[in-house]
Amino acid sequence: MPHRYFTREIGDGQAALTGTDAHHLADVMRARVGDEVILCDANAVEYQGTVTAILPGRVELTVTEGYPSVAEPDLQVTLFAGYPKQGKLEEIIRHSVELGVSRVVPFFSRYCVATPKKEESKNERYRRIAVEAAKQCGRGILPEVALPLPDFSAVCAALSGYDLALFFYECGGVSLRQVLASSSFRGKKIAIITGSEGGFSAEEAQAATAAGAVTVGLGPRILRCETAPLASLAAVMTLTGNLE
Repeated sequence: MPHRYFTREIGDGQAALTGTDAHHLADVMRARVGDEVILCDANAVEYQGTVTAILPGRVELTVTEGYPSVAEPDLQVTLFAGYPKQGKLEEIIRHSVELGVSRVVPFFSRYCVATPKKEESKNERYRRIAVEAAKQCGRGILPEVALPLPDFSAVCAALSGYDLALFFYECGGVSLRQVLASSSFRGKKIAIITGSEGGFSAEEAQAATAAGAVTVGLGPRILRCETAPLASLAAVMTLTGNLE
């Protein structure tokens, strides 16, 4: 399978890779003129690219007409994930990108074990992980990883921008299958909210309901904080037909 690269330098049948992508294609993969790659414009449009020139720090290509990426879900899902400890957020980001998430927003809450520390520099690494995961699994967009929200009230304030917000609560809730069977979510924006190691306080659960979130459960077992986001995302993608 041809290697996949994202670039915004694309149009009129021409494209270019610069920086680390140019280095990877030219020096690591030892590309030659005539080699083919897949290029993505990060807006779910893909192109077949053919290398035409390899220059210092730059690879130039010709491209076919763009076509829609088949890897993108037909809905946009943002994962609001309670900030975990010991590097577990990297695992959550990597696998949620594979499952089709559009955006990951970590947050701190009352029972978070982790505390904010050098979040700007860590976010650079998290974004790189998302980009590499997007390339590996054939995504047509670059999912965003936001800086963490400071508390759960900031999460609730953000929910007004979504067509549906699902609050996954360790104390249970309504059936996710019934919620998602009620209407079509094609093109809609869905928020998934899962907690940290300590879970949610009763006050936070009440605040989520007041902000318009639907409280749902994931069965009788208590899932770890790095498992719950992925299980939630996989369930949503499955029940909306995006894992078929």
